[in-house]
Amino acid sequence: MAEWDIRKLLILRTLRERGTVTATAEALRMTPSAVSQQLTNLARQLGVPLLEARGRGVRLTDAARLVLRHAEAVFEQLERADAELGAYLHGEAGEVRVGAFSTAVPALVVPAVRVLRAGHPGVRVQVREAEAGEAYELLGSGEVDLALSLAAQAPSAADARFTRVTLLADPLDVALPRDHPLAAAERLRLADLAAEPWIFGGSGPWSDITRGVCEAAGFTPHQGHSATGWTAILAMVEAEMGVALVPRMAAVPRDGVAMREAATERPVRHVVAAVRRGAQDAPAVGRVLDALREVAAGLGS
Repeated sequence: MAEWDIRKLLILRTLRERGTVTATAEALRMTPSAVSQQLTNLARQLGVPLLEARGRGVRLTDAARLVLRHAEAVFEQLERADAELGAYLHGEAGEVRVGAFSTAVPALVVPAVRVLRAGHPGVRVQVREAEAGEAYELLGSGEVDLALSLAAQAPSAADARFTRVTLLADPLDVALPRDHPLAAAERLRLADLAAEPWIFGGSGPWSDITRGVCEAAGFTPHQGHSATGWTAILAMVEAEMGVALVPRMAAVPRDGVAMREAATERPVRHVVAAVRRGAQDAPAVGRVLDALREVAAGLGS
C-alpha cells in the first residue's frame, strides 16, 4: 500500500488552490525549496508523478488530481475527528475564531456573542474583521474557524473544502435626503430615482450589487460620487449630494436621511457563513452558528 502523508497532502492541496510553489510557500509559512522537497518526497512515497513543468512553473498531473479527490474525504473525516475530540475534551468550552466583513461585526457577530454569554458562557469568540477574499483564505489555512460573507462572494457549493450556511436575506433600502420630494412618497420605486446621482463604490461587490439592482429596475445608475464606507455614503446623502442603496443591517440613523423601502423591487443581499467541511460538528462552532442564526432571524423578522 502507498504511504499517505497528511502534511504533504495538505501541501499538495494548497498548491492546487494557490497555483504556484511560491504562493504555496507563503500560505504555509515555508520556503519554496521546502515545498518542492516535500512534494518530491510525496511523489516518491505514492509512486506516481504529481507535478509536471509548465513554462517556468508547474502544474498538477492527472495522478495528483486523483490523489486529491480521495484526500478530500480524508480531510473531512479528520475535521470530524477533531470535532469529536473537542466534544470529549471540552464539552461546551472552547474558542471559535470568526472572520467577518465590516457590517456583519456589529450587526451579527457582536449580538451573537451576547447570546452566547447568556446561554453558553464557556464558548468564546475571537473576531477578525476581514472581507471575503481574506476571510476564506484564513478559513482554508485554519487561521479562522468560521467566515461570514455575502453569498455572491462565498465559495461555490461545489468547493469540497467548505460547508455554507445561509443566515440572512438583508433588505436593501433607499437612502434619500430628508427633504427629497420622494422621501415621503406613499410608494417608492427605484425607477423614480433613475435621474438622481447615486453614491456607491467604484468597483467591488457593492458596486456590482447597486448596478445590478438598478439595472433590474430598468435603468443604469449615474454614479455621482464614489465611496465604500457607510458613514461616508450616508453623510453625502444627508448633504443632498445623491441617493444610495444601503443594507438594512448597515444603516445608522441620521437626522437628515430618510430610509425608504423600494416597495416594488424589494432588493436584498444574502449573507452566509462558511466552515471547513466537517467542522460544523464541533460543539463550539455549532453553538456560534446557532447564535448567528438566532440573531439573523431577529433581523429578518
